[in-house]
Amino acid sequence: MSMFCFQCQEAAKGIGCTIKGVCGKTSDVANLQDTLLFVLKGISWYNEKLRVQKLNPAKVDKFVFDGLFSTITNANFDKESFSKRIIKALQLRSELHSRCLAANIRLPKNHPDFAAWKGSTVEEFENKAKEVGILSTENEDIRSLRELVIYGVKGLAAYAEHAWNLGKSNDDIFAFMQRALVATTEDLAVDELVTLTLETGKYGVEVMALLDAANTETYGNPEATKVNIGVRNNPAILISGHDLKDMEDLLQQTEGTGVDVYTHSEMLPAHYYPVFKKYDHLVGNYGNAWWKQTEEFERFNGPILFTTNCIVPPKSNAGYTERIYTTGASGLEGAIHIADRIDGKMKDFSEIIEHAKRCAAPEQIESGEITGGFAHAQVFALADKIVDAVKSGAIRKFFVMAGCDGRMKSRGYYTQFADQLPADTVILTAGCAKYRYNKLPLGDIGGIPRVIDAGQCNDSYSLAVIALKLKEVFELNDINDLPIAYNIAWYEQKAVIVLLALLSLGVKNIHLGPTLPAFLSPNVANVLMENFGIGGITEVEQDLEMFLETSVL
Repeated sequence: MSMFCFQCQEAAKGIGCTIKGVCGKTSDVANLQDTLLFVLKGISWYNEKLRVQKLNPAKVDKFVFDGLFSTITNANFDKESFSKRIIKALQLRSELHSRCLAANIRLPKNHPDFAAWKGSTVEEFENKAKEVGILSTENEDIRSLRELVIYGVKGLAAYAEHAWNLGKSNDDIFAFMQRALVATTEDLAVDELVTLTLETGKYGVEVMALLDAANTETYGNPEATKVNIGVRNNPAILISGHDLKDMEDLLQQTEGTGVDVYTHSEMLPAHYYPVFKKYDHLVGNYGNAWWKQTEEFERFNGPILFTTNCIVPPKSNAGYTERIYTTGASGLEGAIHIADRIDGKMKDFSEIIEHAKRCAAPEQIESGEITGGFAHAQVFALADKIVDAVKSGAIRKFFVMAGCDGRMKSRGYYTQFADQLPADTVILTAGCAKYRYNKLPLGDIGGIPRVIDAGQCNDSYSLAVIALKLKEVFELNDINDLPIAYNIAWYEQKAVIVLLALLSLGVKNIHLGPTLPAFLSPNVANVLMENFGIGGITEVEQDLEMFLETSVL
């Protein structure tokens, strides 16, 4: 075993990746990620003590959430970048130790290893992972709950970073993230870890609300929008990932250059924001969900900018490798990395723009339009129609089919499920799971689309807000009395925090697929099933029958 990772849905054999990640992550990168996480716990340990006296440096919060974000599935595959992060982390940890001493903060005589260990070479960093990785927690149930919290915190970090880039932050969220990291090193009992898990979900709701405010205050409330999926004849840049601030910087710098911009996968919802609609060279969306990029990027012809996770490392003979650029927490060995902002100025995208000018226009791979933009404000504008449709029986049930897409053939289940839903049902979605059914001709119900797309996985907050609003409108005491079923596809750690957020809001009977997480031990899975009704998926016909048993208010 040269590594161990089971944080995503594609964990090998449903157990864990031990030689190389199914995602493409090499064992050396996986081990460096484990060591980085280990040192981040040490940073958090010191910073917690400084926070009590209000002496905690603000730069620590960003370093922690940026480091966590870089370890999310499909975000960063660059070994060198992780070595540099560990070196910086050790330097920062040393600085915090000195600050504690200068402030006369009492520290234990024997510091925990994550607060004291020192290394200086890549070999030492990799070797340390063998001691401190996931399997260093021997008790299977404790390990399961610790990792569930850590993956939730990684999801928090992703949303916190996007909000931070738009000028929104919340010290309580940062304090919790660091406290939770430290708590996963402590001798907590199962019930204490379950409590911590639900608390993680509570902060999940808060960070998603923070990001929603950041997005809408900066770019306006998303509007129902038809998005072109064809191409024009100009050279172009394809922007992938999730970061809307990067999108804004790129659009401003490409304006008037003759270079078009297309969104890819989770950047599709950028088209829904009023501010971005003023850019005529934001042409449309190219391609499908992230995992199809290995075939679609060849045909795009221009450079591709990854702003966050959802990278698939290209094969050695891929023709588009030299056209890949990364920025932020993302990274890929051999790709050109665009540096972070300095003093609030825009990122410098001049190199990728000049590259685009030398490329041919994208090859058209499909044509037509897809519709989205139904975040909570847009849905509230349709509230009267929706309520009337529910009361009249025109809408029997809503199905939340948010979440992630992925490579497994079994994910074809979600296309079949959506296609076979009765005509009096509506899909509520967010995230790239929608690519399994957003191009199906599902029609509408009295002008209400049967696929209501709220946006990115980052926009899952809208689905919670919509559910809570419907609960209020129908004067229900329990959110679970709504005619809403949850059949969610998951892939990585942002889906984990969305799940925990829903649980913290009291939502029950959520079904996850195509498989339950490998990091859930049998006992922990049973706790979730018994207390929250968490379940998996079976066959489409069988699941449809089960979901439709109770259908009306």
